[in-house]
Amino acid sequence: MTDFTAEYRLGDSAGPAVVFMSALFAGGWIWDHPYGQLERRGRSVLRTNEAICALDRRTAGSIERLGDALLHACDEAGAGEIILCANSLGGLVAIDLAGRRPDRVLGIVVSGAPGLTADPDVGLSFDRRGSVRPFGDEFGERMVAALFHGGRSLFSGERLAEVGDMLRRPESMVSMARSLKATRRYPVKAALDRVACPALYVWGRHDRMTPPEPWLEVLPAYPDAEVLLVEGSGHIPMVERAEEYTAALELFVARRSGVMA
Repeated sequence: MTDFTAEYRLGDSAGPAVVFMSALFAGGWIWDHPYGQLERRGRSVLRTNEAICALDRRTAGSIERLGDALLHACDEAGAGEIILCANSLGGLVAIDLAGRRPDRVLGIVVSGAPGLTADPDVGLSFDRRGSVRPFGDEFGERMVAALFHGGRSLFSGERLAEVGDMLRRPESMVSMARSLKATRRYPVKAALDRVACPALYVWGRHDRMTPPEPWLEVLPAYPDAEVLLVEGSGHIPMVERAEEYTAALELFVARRSGVMA
C-alpha cells in the first residue's frame, strides 16, 4: 500500500477543511477529541487512518512523498483548501507541504516535530539482538514513558496491542527505520523559511521524544508562528491534554476561516 485511506465529513460551514494526519506509530485515532469536536460543530474534517509505519517503505521514507499521499487522500474526499494538523513526524510533513503547496495549505498546527534534535526516543532499540521487542510489558512501559508525562498510558491496551502487532511485521519496522532516516536528512530550517501561512506550534512542556527547547529558539524568527506550551503534557498533547489542545485549535481555525468558532 502506498497511500492513506481517510475518514472524513465535509460540512456546510465556511472555510477550509481541517485535516488530521496520523503519526509514525498511531493511526487517526489519536485525533478522536479534536476531530469529534470540530465535526459536531459542522466543520469539514478529515483524518488519515493508517500509521506512517503501515505505509510502504518508499512513501514512509520521504517527507515529500508522505505529503503527496496526504493530499491524494484529500483529493479523493473532495477537500481542497486545508488546515493541516500533525504530530511528530507528521509535523515535518505539515511544514513541508505548507512551503510546497501554499495554494492548498492555509494554515498548519504542529506538535512534537523531530528534526532539530537527535533521533526521537521512540521507546525501542534497533540492535540486532532485538532486546526490546514491540510487544509485552516492557514494550508497553517504554512506549508510555516516551509518550506521556503523567506516567500512565492514555492508550487502551487494545491500542498498544495494535501498535505491537503492526511493528511485528518486518515491513513496518523497515518503514519506521526509513522514516527516522528521513527526519535526519530533512532541512528543517530551510523548510521553515518557505512557510508563508500562519502556523500554530502546540508542544507538550515535558515532551521527551522531541523536546520543545530547540523549537523555542528557532520559531521567534517567524512572525506568523504562534507557540503554545501545554503544561502537564508529553509528546501527544491532543491526547494527554485534549480539551486544551482542541480549544487552541478551534481558535486558530476560526481565525483562518474568517468565522467564529
